[in-house]
Amino acid sequence: MGSFARSDKERNAYRLQGSLAWKGYDWWWHSFTGTNRRTGEEKAFFVEYFVCNPALGGEDVVLGQAPENLENEFWPSYLMVKAGCWGKDAKQLHRFFGVEEARIYGMQSYRIIADDCRASETLIRGSVSVSREESEERPELMCQAGEMKWDLEVKKQIPFNVGYGAGKLMRDLNAFEMYWHAEGMKTLYRGEVTLDGEVYDVRPESCYGYADKNWGSNFTTPWIWLSSNDIVRVRDGKRLKNTVFDIGGGRPKVFGIGLDRILLGAFYLEGVPIEFNFSKPWTGARTKFRCRETEREVIWHVEQENWDYVMQTNIHCPKEEMLFMNYEAPDGSVVHKRLWNGGTGKGWIKLYRKAGKNRILVDKFRVGHVGCEFGE
Repeated sequence: MGSFARSDKERNAYRLQGSLAWKGYDWWWHSFTGTNRRTGEEKAFFVEYFVCNPALGGEDVVLGQAPENLENEFWPSYLMVKAGCWGKDAKQLHRFFGVEEARIYGMQSYRIIADDCRASETLIRGSVSVSREESEERPELMCQAGEMKWDLEVKKQIPFNVGYGAGKLMRDLNAFEMYWHAEGMKTLYRGEVTLDGEVYDVRPESCYGYADKNWGSNFTTPWIWLSSNDIVRVRDGKRLKNTVFDIGGGRPKVFGIGLDRILLGAFYLEGVPIEFNFSKPWTGARTKFRCRETEREVIWHVEQENWDYVMQTNIHCPKEEMLFMNYEAPDGSVVHKRLWNGGTGKGWIKLYRKAGKNRILVDKFRVGHVGCEFGE
């Protein structure tokens, strides 16, 4: 594989040591599509395991948005298991564990065990149940009502290794406020999900799966993410089974200094790795992006280039199929009150090869099942 498409399970390991154990978060994100066993309809799902400020906690869950904790300025501490779906009934469900209730392993690889909730490089399993009364009466839970259970095998196929920005030296220095590693920007899932009584089958050939992680001391703003491996070449209608793109970032801070609005991007095109990475300045990587809301949609326009290629990505997602993803930062603040998040985005990519001052169109691609996020 190419330079960015190399596995690094050490980056995917548990990262909350040193100062980040006292003020830090670490999460493992998974998203995929299943098919309703009864109706045959598709449903896009997500599951996340989120650890916050483990050194501050004990047996009890400390919710930063609880009134008494806001009043006393107590920082949050817990393992949060987040699960939910996108679509016209989009929802997120949260289950919390005190840090001493959970077992979290992994300097070379990671493993999480908390009651029936499990996560590792090769499986995710668990359940969440939130009643309507809990959701309405306890806003500090930051979620809706519902029940979801999942049991899935995980096979990560194509990584996006961002390189030096999340390398050992930069990690040891805590240089960045927020780090990113996608061990499985294309991931195959197999198993089943039960959502509010409906059973969904998740199959490798139709799951359009994704797995990554973020960690750090705070969140970037703006916050942008786009990814999909549901990609069809327009000129011949061929579905590309060894192709995936991934774009993420916003305004990262390094040693406390905010950089310009920049994104990291990777396009793995049938075995050809094309990268747009600001941490590798010798590649000539540059990015322009614009995100906007209409009455009905969130729309992303991204143009990235390096010395050889220009990639234009245009994605839209209906607001009625998205939700506002809820997180609290390690200091208890809510950085994003409108973090749009979806998994049913659609759009197109145009890839150009540079020839002097000219651009030659290589191909145009239709993309679907796009994981998408925007908050500022």
